[in-house]
Amino acid sequence: MTQTATTLIDRRDVDFLLHDVLALDALFGRERHAEHDRQTVAAMLDTAEKLAADHFLPHAAKLDAQEPTFDGEDVHIIPEVKAALDAYSAAGFMSAHADYDWGGMQLPHTVSMACSAFFSAANISTAGYPFLTRGAANVIAKFGTDEQKQAYLPNMLSGRWFGTMALTEPGAGSGLADLKTTAVPGDDGIYKVTGNKIFISAGEHGLSENIVHLVLARIKGAPAGVKGISLFIVPKILADGTRNDVRLAGLIHKMGYRGTTSTMLNFGEAGGATGYLVGEAHKGLTYMFHMMNEARVGVGLGAAVLGYAGYRTALDYARTRLQGRPPAAKDPNLPPVPIVEHADVKRMLLAAKSYAEGALALCLYGARLVDDSETAETPEARDRAFQLLDLLTPMIKSWPSQWALAANDLAIQVHGGYGYTREYPVERLYRDNRLNPIHEGTFGIQALDLLGRKVLADRGRALALLSEEMMATVRAAPPALAQEAAELTSAIGMVSETVAVLGRAAAGNQLEQALANAAVFLEMLGHVVVAWMWLRQATAAEAAIHAGSGTGSGPRAAFLDGKIRACRYFFRWELPRIGAQAILLQRLDQTCAEMPVESFG
Repeated sequence: MTQTATTLIDRRDVDFLLHDVLALDALFGRERHAEHDRQTVAAMLDTAEKLAADHFLPHAAKLDAQEPTFDGEDVHIIPEVKAALDAYSAAGFMSAHADYDWGGMQLPHTVSMACSAFFSAANISTAGYPFLTRGAANVIAKFGTDEQKQAYLPNMLSGRWFGTMALTEPGAGSGLADLKTTAVPGDDGIYKVTGNKIFISAGEHGLSENIVHLVLARIKGAPAGVKGISLFIVPKILADGTRNDVRLAGLIHKMGYRGTTSTMLNFGEAGGATGYLVGEAHKGLTYMFHMMNEARVGVGLGAAVLGYAGYRTALDYARTRLQGRPPAAKDPNLPPVPIVEHADVKRMLLAAKSYAEGALALCLYGARLVDDSETAETPEARDRAFQLLDLLTPMIKSWPSQWALAANDLAIQVHGGYGYTREYPVERLYRDNRLNPIHEGTFGIQALDLLGRKVLADRGRALALLSEEMMATVRAAPPALAQEAAELTSAIGMVSETVAVLGRAAAGNQLEQALANAAVFLEMLGHVVVAWMWLRQATAAEAAIHAGSGTGSGPRAAFLDGKIRACRYFFRWELPRIGAQAILLQRLDQTCAEMPVESFG
């Protein structure tokens, strides 16, 4: 069974989120987006949907089965990948978000991310190459010199050159303070970079004329730790057309996400790779975090839409697969019914729907915050949006990575034995999504960032802003959603009580104890935030019904009713999880932290 365009992202859902929930029209009144309106947005979404279906989806299974290979000289990738990426760039998607001055469309980030959803759902591996390239280009656009911008942005935003970020090293992993790649300055201001990097996505291929590596390295004599890290542009091909001293040591063979090459790169085997300093020395991690945070939101989106595609594929299967009869049907001569009619299958599909659609709403809300942080009318509004985005980024990355993956797991279960075979796409979607809780900062790292840096170190200021936003939704909820509004209010209070307990512990020389169960806190707060996303969606659905656009028994009415019922499911089945989590956190339970290493056996 092949995946079809109808099992990707539901266009109705994207339109609903953009216009009914996120009030996209408000962006069109801002100077940066003044040339856009609903018609231009619809045209971009139409094009993305068609390109994803026609150029990305058809080779997704083939790319998984025939992953890239390295013959010692060159990397070989099936030709469909380059054809798809050429079509992607020709349609303007590589540069859609960028300034007009660089050939872009100044499309709102919210719309750009909505477009990306179609490509990632269709073929996450092929979509990985432009995802990394846009991120690298954005770093150069923000922190590079005018000369660097002129040299790299036109080529990267046109799709002629691709980009990467090279952070991880074999011995350091996520511990960037321990990286050993060095950069030695020359008299001409150009650096020679030497070191080894691992797990560099898209680090080598033949899909573009050049690959622009953004490399973290330590200038000789720099301070130890993260304060001594600088950022360098290290292109594969230099301006004079010669090959830089960057070599592929080998490809890494992954469980999923196979079509995006994962590489081990050696810099400086022949004396040092030519590198160009970005911004100021020793501030590289600050610059790279710009790309990393963008990547984390992108990872969340990728996780959300892979779960979404799994859910839609399972729903399509459940509607056509005939098996069994209702419990009350005792006559064996009665025909079997579609499995979607069985209560337990509905349970699984409703859970998957709530995870995937809730995760997509969260990611697009994050993109809307990016737009507000850059273009809101007042400095205060821009700052507020930035603080909210900064707080939510660990959740945007991690909650979809955990729970949209659960949607993929449920999709396999709905398919039964067929789901465990390679003849059906749901096992591939699960394997592709399993990477997302790991890369761009594991779940545990994101949890420490959220609780340690974003909540406790900030003394809850950003969390207070988030609570204000959630309570505004509670107050706007219609009478039909009064129970959900009350439950969200209670959940917000539970989070506040938990943070108060953890804050007192951290202030009283118990910081390690307060942070020991940070992952539980991330999951707890993530569930509250996604419950908020569902209340926003249900409120918008109720408004549409009362406005007359969802009356009757047609597809629109069923779609809106589905939103309200999924909201009800999330509040009744999922949100109650946080009660036990709050108890565990407030007890400062140290069961895991105090486990003696030798007691593992």
